[in-house]
Amino acid sequence: MSTAKQVTEDKVYSALRKCMDPEIPVNVVDLGLIYGVKVAQGKDVDIKMTMTTRGCPLHDTLVSDVKRYVGKVPGIGSINVEIVWDPPWSLEKMNPGVRDQLGFGKPKLRFQIDYEKSMPLKQGRFIKQEDGSMILANEKEQGFMVNEAIVEFWKTCDGTKTITQLTDQFSAKLGMPRQQVEQEVVQLVQQLLESELLKA
Repeated sequence: MSTAKQVTEDKVYSALRKCMDPEIPVNVVDLGLIYGVKVAQGKDVDIKMTMTTRGCPLHDTLVSDVKRYVGKVPGIGSINVEIVWDPPWSLEKMNPGVRDQLGFGKPKLRFQIDYEKSMPLKQGRFIKQEDGSMILANEKEQGFMVNEAIVEFWKTCDGTKTITQLTDQFSAKLGMPRQQVEQEVVQLVQQLLESELLKA
């Protein structure tokens, strides 16, 4: 077997650096989403990766993109992508240079929100496509692929509940510890605000 066709971790990482996160203009390696790459028999690849949030609407898209880019490595065999949630992703996992460039010098909200006072109000509309996929469209008619959990969360943002109350509600519903849910709720509120699908 010629060594030129040998698949190495470096070649896999190089391919992954071309794969951008659909929501943030940063590749999945610099974003800190890749937790490990193993190459077996010089061709079969196992990739351990995570998502920024469990409710990430582009979960499947990102996995397909990763497989597509890694699939271009010469001599590649099977590609297995395992999504893991432990340790949970945080801003500290990003490449520090990229983090500073994006203005995330310290993990802080891009929108300063008062959890106790701000009552997010949904805006835009929900569209179910013929193929079953779900989209939330803002008033500028920009569409964002979402899943049921995000649609449900968006619908509960009716302007009557604070972020703290929304977190309590989801924590009880999911049967998960509040601390775990809070980070996800805040990130989701952030994404929906940036997509102009919520008003704070």
